[in-house]
Amino acid sequence: MLARTRFLMLFLFAPGLSSLAAAPPPAHDQFRVAVYIPVGVVEQMKDPAYLQKSWDEISSQVKVDKVYIETYRSGIIADEVLLESVKSFFTTRGVAVAGGIAYAAGGDTAGFTANEVESGQFISFCYTDPKQRAFVKHVAEVSARHFDEIILDDFFFSNTKRDSDIAAKGNASWSTFRLGLMDEVSRDLIVGPARAVNPRVKIIIKFPNWYEHFQANGYDLDKEPIIFDGIYTGTETRDPVITDQHLQQYESYQIIRYFDNISARGNGGGWVDVYDTRYLDRYAEQLWDTMLAKTPQIMLFQYSDLLSAPQIGNRKAWSDLATSFTVAGLDKWHETTQSAAPANYAGVAGYSLSKVNEVLGKLGNPIAIASYKPYQSTGEDFLHNYLGMIGVPIDLHPEFPADAKTILLTESAKFDPAIISRIKAHLEQGGNIVITSGLLAALQDKGIDQIADLRATGNILKVQEYWGAYGAGSGANLGSASEILVPEIGFQTNDAWPIVRGTANGRGAPLLIMDRYSKGILYVLAIPENPNDLYALPQAVLTAIKRYLLDGFPILVDAPSKVALFAYDNNTFVVESYLDESTQATVSTLGLATHLRNLATGELIELKAPATRTSQRRHGSQPPHSEFQIVLPPHSFAAFAKEQ
Repeated sequence: MLARTRFLMLFLFAPGLSSLAAAPPPAHDQFRVAVYIPVGVVEQMKDPAYLQKSWDEISSQVKVDKVYIETYRSGIIADEVLLESVKSFFTTRGVAVAGGIAYAAGGDTAGFTANEVESGQFISFCYTDPKQRAFVKHVAEVSARHFDEIILDDFFFSNTKRDSDIAAKGNASWSTFRLGLMDEVSRDLIVGPARAVNPRVKIIIKFPNWYEHFQANGYDLDKEPIIFDGIYTGTETRDPVITDQHLQQYESYQIIRYFDNISARGNGGGWVDVYDTRYLDRYAEQLWDTMLAKTPQIMLFQYSDLLSAPQIGNRKAWSDLATSFTVAGLDKWHETTQSAAPANYAGVAGYSLSKVNEVLGKLGNPIAIASYKPYQSTGEDFLHNYLGMIGVPIDLHPEFPADAKTILLTESAKFDPAIISRIKAHLEQGGNIVITSGLLAALQDKGIDQIADLRATGNILKVQEYWGAYGAGSGANLGSASEILVPEIGFQTNDAWPIVRGTANGRGAPLLIMDRYSKGILYVLAIPENPNDLYALPQAVLTAIKRYLLDGFPILVDAPSKVALFAYDNNTFVVESYLDESTQATVSTLGLATHLRNLATGELIELKAPATRTSQRRHGSQPPHSEFQIVLPPHSFAAFAKEQ
């Protein structure tokens, strides 16, 4: 859940800044930038001096195309005269306006108990309480009187368990009950009443970053994108270590692509805040990765945060290196804007977005390995993002992507009752399927044995050494690592082959098994008990796994973990490192090429060695490919085009 508790009390910020006269910041031309203004800040805008000074400070450091003016949050409804005044301030300055609603608990007006308000947890409205339902409807109607577009901040869920909820739920599960309840609330209390007031109004729902658990709180990725006029995406991954969600950085990209595949009405953009990061580069990374997904707009949450001084954090290990984000670069950006105020988070956003804007127009449409996560499914939570962090680009779909050559299936695919027949059909048509050890265990005794005689034994092995092998005999040593707990996969010799394996005190532990079926190949990928241990695997192991999973893919990067690949359909790609130190990587491109061109600098990178025309493997031959050596500074990205 978004850690925005501090914005339930938004009334403390009151900067005393002199009026600014600055040149407009350099514009971005590949996307729009929006800023969200919570209702507490809207209330501060009663003071014309505050409104003018604060806007001068923000707009002098980042080009803002649109603002979202919140009408309600935590029991507070904005004054309607004030809403019109604030709207007019921005529209007369050429800034587009829209409304916002945060259906967060709080205040006696909304009928919340003192215990709920003071619990410290995020409390939703009780949508079985007639008084609160009426209030929710009233907020939608008030908002629609003032705006033709309204976005719902991601507090629009249900997590109360009052007696009225329990009675309404009956014998249904909480997930089933809440999904139906929030669908009804969306139609009857939000969209319907808003349109009755303003037939032109468009209601957008912003979904949070915790997509694996939506159904438990009533977020319906299946139905709500149809009920509402559009969706928006929470891409705030923050820090993967210190936050309770432990979201991986790659999700800022992957969740955009997932939601793009969900909504035919359009995914409006990504949403990033400034919270819970140990170093300033982490804020920039969220912005870059959101935009690398080619989304049309970035939302900066929120207005008063953009006025605050940036927290540089602990970046001593790379502070003197030429990283994608540098303090010197931020200072130069601030100088370019000629802002009279000190650099703030608006300036950090402007500078960071300028870095990705340089290359976005040269990138095509994103491409990746197709993966399938059925609606309302769970299992091996957020695993797709861990795989993205080891260099396997992921394109997540809510429907089975039958047209893809290779399909990755994690445990969540077990929620599809037809998954076995889908796997069979895809293999029979000559496609490849990669299933994880979690899905293998879930499908055991449910039909997977009709495809392959593989089984999850239930044993956990402590793996220390790693090998690459195909067929009988010895294998190539792929290195060693501290003990990693890996689920044991049982197989039948000469029926299936462990092509990447480990050893646990001398006992074999398959990491990647292949088994042919009809015209296709089934792979089983063993996922460590702790998914973070994927990062502890030796680089040679990761690359060996990627060579199979990305067979036929136009780009492969031989690099340590925490180096991600973003690929596009016009022979361009981006490599990004989340490591704290510089790293060297080998880029292998499918087909013959003479060099790579850095899309930001124009620098040419020549072939590492003569192009390999064929490389025999026992299960087939690799087509020609070309290899290039690149060096990535810490917490940096580089965009390239393959050229002949």
